Amino acid sequence: QVQLVESGGGLVQAGGSLRLSCAASGRTFNMYAMGWFRQAPGKEREFVTAIRLSSGLTYFADSVKGRFAISRDIAKNTLYLQMNSLKPEDTAVYYCAVKRSGPYSGSRYSQEEYDYWGQGTQVTVSS
Repeated sequence: QVQLVESGGGLVQAGGSLRLSCAASGRTFNMYAMGWFRQAPGKEREFVTAIRLSSGLTYFADSVKGRFAISRDIAKNTLYLQMNSLKPEDTAVYYCAVKRSGPYSGSRYSQEEYDYWGQGTQVTVSS
């Protein structure tokens, strides 16, 4: 089992920045990938970004490319999401997720690929 705890959410004005963190504990040895998803009110949960932990290879949704950055601190088992130039449409609950073993069997953007999830942290961007 892997436990995930997100932090860093909050209220920010449009154009501002936030940094989310996700601390992983439990069976974290040799995790394959970690990612961020988000769910806005009335919408389905959607992929934001992911990183393959050994190589550092990253993937981004088109809606956040150039504005968001994902990084990891392997020693601390912590994942980060730096969000810049935030827009009201970025308002959502942001979830951290872990893919325990690789490779991806389908789309790396699919939430079905990920095995463990955090409880989420609210990000609200005001206009």
